[in-house]
Amino acid sequence: MDRNGDSAPDEGCPRGTLPFDVFSKECPSRGTLEHITGRWGSLTLGALYEGSLRFNALRRRVDGVSEKMLSQTLHALERDGLVHREAQPTNPPRVDYELTPLGRQVAEQLLGLIHLVQGRMSEVLVARGQYDEARAGRP
Repeated sequence: MDRNGDSAPDEGCPRGTLPFDVFSKECPSRGTLEHITGRWGSLTLGALYEGSLRFNALRRRVDGVSEKMLSQTLHALERDGLVHREAQPTNPPRVDYELTPLGRQVAEQLLGLIHLVQGRMSEVLVARGQYDEARAGRP
């Protein structure tokens, strides 16, 4: 375990045929999956798929994220090798964020899911309405 409580990178998760098994609570892939699929991680990766962005532009694109949460999200995604941070030695400093090749591959998969959900939202809203109506008045 490292100082963040994550398993060392060379430790596998023995339950499956792959060296890592996200269903194992000890597997470091679980933390990476959480970084990717969390609300801010998936939106950040999706936004960066469009191209390199500076911090404030990224914050505007990912509407609703706080500066602190975006900073933490970018740090986690950079640590996982999904985002590259490029600091320019200018005054004031300029910092750009972009996807790594791995980050780009992950974002492509996420965008497929995002587009599926967006395209089927009318069905989701109908299902929600039916669910809520059927349970109206229940505790």
